[in-house]
Amino acid sequence: MDKARTSHRAEKGINLEAKGPSWNKARDKFTYVTRALSIAWTAASGWTIAWLMLLLLQGFVPAATVYFTKLLVDTVSDAVGGGMNWSNLTPVLYPASAMGTLLLLGQVLQNAVVWVRAAQAELVTDHIKELIHRKTAAIDLEFYDIPAYFDHMSRANEEADRRVLSILENTGMLAQNLITLLAIAGILLPYGWWVPFVLIGSTLPALGIIVRHQGIYHKWWRKVTPHRRWARYYDDVITQRASAQEVRLFGLSELFRLRYQDIRKRLRTSHIRLLRDQRVAAMGAGLLALAATVAIIGWMVTRAFKGLATLGDIALFYQAFIQGQNLMRTLLGSIGVLYSDALFLEHLFTFLELEPRVKAPPQPRSAPLSLQDGITVDGVTFRYPGSENVALHDFSLFIPAGKTVAIVGKNGAGKSTLIKLLCRFYDADAGHVRWDGIDIRDFDPLDLWKRITVLFQYPVNYAGPVKEVIGYGDVSSSEAADRLAYAASAAEADEIVDRLPDKFDTLLGKQFLGGVDLSGGEWQRVALARAFYRDAPVILLDEPTSFMDSWAEMQWLDRFRSLVKGRTALIVTHRFTTAMRADIIYVMDAGQIVESGTHEELLSKNGTYADSWHMQVQAEREQTHTS
Repeated sequence: MDKARTSHRAEKGINLEAKGPSWNKARDKFTYVTRALSIAWTAASGWTIAWLMLLLLQGFVPAATVYFTKLLVDTVSDAVGGGMNWSNLTPVLYPASAMGTLLLLGQVLQNAVVWVRAAQAELVTDHIKELIHRKTAAIDLEFYDIPAYFDHMSRANEEADRRVLSILENTGMLAQNLITLLAIAGILLPYGWWVPFVLIGSTLPALGIIVRHQGIYHKWWRKVTPHRRWARYYDDVITQRASAQEVRLFGLSELFRLRYQDIRKRLRTSHIRLLRDQRVAAMGAGLLALAATVAIIGWMVTRAFKGLATLGDIALFYQAFIQGQNLMRTLLGSIGVLYSDALFLEHLFTFLELEPRVKAPPQPRSAPLSLQDGITVDGVTFRYPGSENVALHDFSLFIPAGKTVAIVGKNGAGKSTLIKLLCRFYDADAGHVRWDGIDIRDFDPLDLWKRITVLFQYPVNYAGPVKEVIGYGDVSSSEAADRLAYAASAAEADEIVDRLPDKFDTLLGKQFLGGVDLSGGEWQRVALARAFYRDAPVILLDEPTSFMDSWAEMQWLDRFRSLVKGRTALIVTHRFTTAMRADIIYVMDAGQIVESGTHEELLSKNGTYADSWHMQVQAEREQTHTS
C-alpha cells in the first residue's frame, strides 16, 4: 500500500508532451478540429445553428448570381436595337430583378453573419477561458515548479480562443464555399466534363504550399515560446508598478529595454523571413493558376469565334471559372488554416488533459472537525520537481492537538516546504503526514483544505473592498459583520480599518480608481485577518509577524494564545520572541529537526537555539542602545 502510494513520485519529471492520436500523418491532426467544434457547440449551440443556416444561404447566392448573369447578358443582347418598348424590356426585367434581389440578400446575409459570429465568438472565448481557469485551479502546485509547464500554458493561453474561433470560421467558410463550388461545377459541366477538373487542379499546388508552410510556422512558433515569454517578462518589469521603484533606483530600465528589443528583433527577423518564403512559394502557385485561367479562357473565346457560344455563355463561363478558381483557392486556404489551427490546438487540449497527482482517493475519509491526538509527520522525504536537492529527508515531528508549535531555523531549512506538505499541495516522495493517525492522502484535498487556515510567507495583496479581501478566507459562508470585526481584531487590523475612508467598504489596491494602498505590515495584518476569518481547527502561520514592528508584534503575541485556544497552531518564524510563546519549539536545519523543547528547555541545552537566541537578544539590545 505504502509503495503503491509513493511509486508514482519516484520519477519527478512530468510529461507535458502532446497526448492523443499519432502526429506522423497530417490527417491525424484534424481530430482536434472536431473537438474544437464540440467546444463551440457547447458554448453557443443556438448561435451556431443560426450561423450554419446563414452560411447555407450564403453558399447558394454566388452560384445563383452567376446563373442570372448569363440570363441577363443573353436577354440584353437580344433586346439591343429593339427600342424601349415594354415587350422588348420585359424579358430583361426578370433576370435584372433577380440579380438585384440576390445583391440585396447578399448584403443582408453578410451583415447577419458578422453579428451572429460576434455573439458566437464572445461565448466561445469565455467558455475556453473558463476551461483553462478550471484546469489551472485543478492541477497540482508542482506544475508551477516546471519551466516547461509555463511554456505549455503560455501556448495554450495565447492561441486557444483565437484558434477555436478560427476553426469555427474556416469550417463555416469551407462548407459555404464547397456548396458554391459544387453549384458552379454543375454550371461548367455542360461545357466539358474536364473543365471542373482543370478548375480544381490549377489550385492544388497552393494547398501543398499552405500545409507545408503552416507546419514550418508552427514549429518556429513552438520553438520560440521561451523567447516570447522572456519578452513579456521584460515588458512587465518595465511597465508594472511592483517593480517600478527598483527599476528606477538601480537604473535597470535601459538594460531591460535593450534586452526586450534584442529578443523582439530576433523574433521579428525570423518571422519576416518565414513570411517572405511563404509568399514567394504562394506567388509561384498563383502564376500556375493564372496560366491555367488564361488557357481555358482562350479556349472559350475560340469557341465563341466559331459560333459555338453566345455572349451570355462567355460571361457565364468567365464569371464561373474565375469565381470558382477563387473559391477553390479559398477552400484550400481554409483547409490549410484548419491544419494550422489543429497544430496549435494540440497545446490547448494537451493542457486540458493534464491530470493532477494530488487528488481524492476513490473512497475518501472525512477530515476530522477537530483534532483529538494531533498531526504526525513520519519519515517524510521530499524534493521539488526538477530539483536534485532534497528539501526534507526522513523528516519527523509531532504537533499535539490544541497546542501551539513553533518552528525556527535558517532560510532554506525546509520550514515553508513543511507547510506545503501539511496542506497537501504536494505528496511526499516517502513517509506520511497523518491527522489523528489517518494519512491525509485518505482525505479529499478539498475537505482537508476546509479544515486548515493559513497565512503564507508571501500572502496575496488582493484588490477589492476590505470586507471582501478579508472574507476570501471563507467564501463558502456569507459575510457577517461580527465575523469581520472578530477577524480584524484578532489580526490587530481593526485600527487600520478604522483609519480607512470607508472602513470595511474601502477599496484596496491602487490599480483601480478610488483604491488605497497599505504598507507592508498593514497588508500582512489584512492577510492575517483573512486567515482568522476561517474558523478552522488547524492554523498554519508562516512568518506572521515579519512585517510588524516590535511594538505591534508584542501586542499581537499577547493575544495570540487566547485567539487559538482549542485549536492546533503551527508558527514558522525567524523571531525568537514569537517562538518563545509556543508550547513546543522545533529547530530545523537542512531539512531535519535538530532540537526540540520549550523555550526554557532549549536555552538550558546551550545548543543551536540558545546560541541564536543570545545573538538575537544582543542584536536587539545594540539596536536599542544605538537608537
